[in-house]
Amino acid sequence: MAMSSELPPPAGSGAFVDAILTFLGGGDPLAVDDIRPSLEREVDAAGAPALDALKTHLRADCGWSYYPRDPLAQRIHHLLADRYLTADSRLEGGEHLALVADRPVIIVANHLSYADANAIEILLHRAGARDLADRLTAIAGPKVFTSRERRFSSLCFGTLKVPQSTEVSSAEAVLDARAVAVAARRAIDVAHTRLRAGDALLLFGEGTRSRTGGMQRLLPATARYLDLPGAWVLPVGLAGTEALFPVGEPGLRRALVTMRVGRPLRVEGLFEAARRDRRQVMDTLGSTVASLLPAPYRGVYA
Repeated sequence: MAMSSELPPPAGSGAFVDAILTFLGGGDPLAVDDIRPSLEREVDAAGAPALDALKTHLRADCGWSYYPRDPLAQRIHHLLADRYLTADSRLEGGEHLALVADRPVIIVANHLSYADANAIEILLHRAGARDLADRLTAIAGPKVFTSRERRFSSLCFGTLKVPQSTEVSSAEAVLDARAVAVAARRAIDVAHTRLRAGDALLLFGEGTRSRTGGMQRLLPATARYLDLPGAWVLPVGLAGTEALFPVGEPGLRRALVTMRVGRPLRVEGLFEAARRDRRQVMDTLGSTVASLLPAPYRGVYA
């Protein structure tokens, strides 16, 4: 889930809860005031040290590197998920998860919303794949770090801040080609270090959210994050998150979200079959992800 870009530093539990409710209510906290008691209990139970830690995590700037999750932010998002993800929201293909339970894995999914990574984390927990959910590290562009809304959303899991090419970057997060190359090399090294340490990387290979719901072509440069001997790729198709947190909308909507998991693929096999052509590697994965989606979501891979 995601919070308001006006979220203040969490100096006290009352102001913090008010900020959450204001965002959820689209500016009118009374619209969702029924969840206030649950939020207050969660924040008060965490105590001042947890609020201070959350404040530190919101303000942290480690450059093109790894940012850890925040336990309080994660608990709040799980509480909110019970309200905004319908009871029939589900993960399908869970039998494939056991194959990557103790292996370095990169989850490659289509990208519909700022809530995509949060929905994946929640549905993994609901499906009983807590170990995989708890080692999740999302690869995120710099735009995620330009507002408290998106930064709070990213604190439910580890985050690896990576540069965004001029092809997909917005005015909020533009670097020139040389700076992108230097930062990307650093981010790839960190990503591979995290994989070796046991993290499960989450990669949205399109590089930006789809404005139509249909898949865009996966970026060939993102293949470098996959290129680690012994790693596996887990394809995932998401549907419904575009209604949960629509592009251009200020807040959340209740929605049915489905996450369909495909058969894991060996990284070495992908690169060998593509003769190490990054474009072919990512198009193969794009077609694989599209095959997990309803027809309207397949876009260029229809």
